Amino acid sequence: MTRAATPRHYLMCAPAHFQVTYSINPWMDPTKPVDLPLAQTQWEDLRDRYRALGHTVDLLEPRPDLPDMVFAANGATVIDGRVLGARFAYQERFEEAAAHRDWFLGHGFTEVHEPDHVNEGEGDFAVTASFVLAGRGFRSSPLSHAEAQEFFGRPVIGLDLVDPRYYHLDTALCVLDEAADEVMYYPPAFSPGSRAVLARLFPDALIAGDADAAALGLNAVSDGLHVLLPQAATGLFDPLRARGFEPVPMDLSELLKGGGSVKCCTQELRGPEANG
Repeated sequence: MTRAATPRHYLMCAPAHFQVTYSINPWMDPTKPVDLPLAQTQWEDLRDRYRALGHTVDLLEPRPDLPDMVFAANGATVIDGRVLGARFAYQERFEEAAAHRDWFLGHGFTEVHEPDHVNEGEGDFAVTASFVLAGRGFRSSPLSHAEAQEFFGRPVIGLDLVDPRYYHLDTALCVLDEAADEVMYYPPAFSPGSRAVLARLFPDALIAGDADAAALGLNAVSDGLHVLLPQAATGLFDPLRARGFEPVPMDLSELLKGGGSVKCCTQELRGPEANG
């Protein structure tokens, strides 16, 4: 299959104040120190790689009191230029929502919705041409799914997450080609019913194995050709190449200490032209 990259617009936030001093997911261990200069270097490599591939990267100013702001994907979901803000489940991250909202309001986005229900942005919302896939079970409220459907006017498909290691949808599923509704995912992260739904919606999906999922290999970003993913998820490289994609291994090992990797660091700003 011939693949083509589509220029994307991303929002990122430097890990200037990143540290792990509390634990709100199984990956976070406050006894393991973060090498902040290394985290910054790894993050800069990701940012620079996006730009080298022709994508636009805007930057959100980090705040010293919000060490998890580097995980910018959680701050909002943007479709057709419309912004559904986040409402975080944990108090430690609660103020990130306002920081994202202020950024959007200051950068020309006129439709910015402050949600009534808990959702953690693209952590639990994944966008294809046909659906908005929506995770629930650890962070985002099931009530946020109806709210997102009403706001975006797109069908929202709820998926139940059952393994605490995969606490957000973006740790267990990646959209490879939005226009073609093509995804890769890790079935054991989902309930039996949700696995059945995924199999019905995406019968040709790339299925990840245990080792690649445990390396957060599904926490990846695709532009339709290049798939940027954790370098330790080696078992995904050949299956991606067989489908015509170009895997781009990234080392974000320091940020993994906070429970995130490539996708967690990357919020996509989809304009009105996105997805048809």
